[in-house]
Amino acid sequence: MNICAVGAGYVGLVTGAVFADLGNEVICVDIDREKIENLKNGIMPIYEPGLKEMVTHNVKDGRLRFTTEIKEGVRASDIIFICVNTPPKDDGETDLSYVRSVAKSIAEWMDDYKIIVNKSTVPVGTGDLVKEIIERNKRKDVEFDVVSNPEFLREGSAIKDTLEPDRIVIGAPSKNVAMKLLELYAVLERPMIITDVHSAEIIKYASNAFLASKISFVNLIADLCELAGANVNHVVRGMGADRRIGSLFLQPGLGYGGSCFPKDSSSLAHTTRQYGADASLIDAVIRINDQRSERLLAKIKKRFSSLEGKTFAMLGLAFKPNTDDIREAKSLELIKGLLDSKAVIRAYDPEAMNNVKKLFPHITYCQNAYEATEGADAMILVTEWNEFKLLNFEKVKGLIRQPVVFDGRNIYDAKRMHALGFEYYGMGVQPYGGSINA
Repeated sequence: MNICAVGAGYVGLVTGAVFADLGNEVICVDIDREKIENLKNGIMPIYEPGLKEMVTHNVKDGRLRFTTEIKEGVRASDIIFICVNTPPKDDGETDLSYVRSVAKSIAEWMDDYKIIVNKSTVPVGTGDLVKEIIERNKRKDVEFDVVSNPEFLREGSAIKDTLEPDRIVIGAPSKNVAMKLLELYAVLERPMIITDVHSAEIIKYASNAFLASKISFVNLIADLCELAGANVNHVVRGMGADRRIGSLFLQPGLGYGGSCFPKDSSSLAHTTRQYGADASLIDAVIRINDQRSERLLAKIKKRFSSLEGKTFAMLGLAFKPNTDDIREAKSLELIKGLLDSKAVIRAYDPEAMNNVKKLFPHITYCQNAYEATEGADAMILVTEWNEFKLLNFEKVKGLIRQPVVFDGRNIYDAKRMHALGFEYYGMGVQPYGGSINA
């Protein structure tokens, strides 16, 4: 099939590369000229395992190309995926200005029947909006249909998630239109859910908000465990063994970040209120998550009478492992909190340091975890990269000024850390070897 992906960001680039790899002819369109030129030269705008190799291969074979001209993409394609950014406004409402702009451009240049697919995460009713904009602005009297096909990509495993999704959701206005998308996805041989457009739009938000709820719930339990003298890791093991609950997304720690969960939860809460329904449950999920960084900062401040002049090794800056994305990353909140207390920061992340440097150019960025811990008064684990799970703590102990570890993701065993001579402070567990209470 001939496919156009409008927006060469995270969703658009991965979607375009995978469809090209499956044998389709794909054009990725983006208004950012520098990004497009970089992509033509094999320079990726994001870090995602396997993406560079897939893009390079398909560009070389002529199935994938990049342009800034939306006219070219629209005219050459049968199916047009809208994959632009949908950022949140201050009140949680989704900003649909980019979606509106793309819909208007599609209307201007389409010259025969097109299927327009909302791949961006958008609130219920956006399909109607896109349809209305195109109908009002189209220059030629041609037919079109608007479909909702939400993405469920996890950063760090986006290519695998695209090729092996748990389900493919297609919200279409008719069976004939749905069949066109079914044909496109059939090669993947994955479960497909065919529904109406409105239901498909809600499925994405409901899914992400539910997962965010699991994270906030377990962090609420973690706080209770600290106060009650329990161990949240044991509690989670007991909860997760119940098949109705499961262990996924029951990881206590600093909470969720990134481009999806914070934005989607806020948007769902806003939409829920717009329709007159009760959004208090979603509001509580958001509120608990917003408190996580401050809770860890409170532990640090309680351990040290003053943070002024103290040096902290921060391991991990990306919002999660296997990505360089720092959107809504807990590291940014922690850096700001530490700097406000006049602390010194030595940071290391395998992929995200260049992005953080743009926001905090004056902190020290190190070549590896050991360099970061050298001379530090404490180590703060923020992102659970695999290389941090396997640190040589005998080596760390010889480098760090004070053997103190704040584990924001509970990746270390508290008793083992204590046996190695470290003070250990986790989330939802009792301090080991330390002098503070939760």
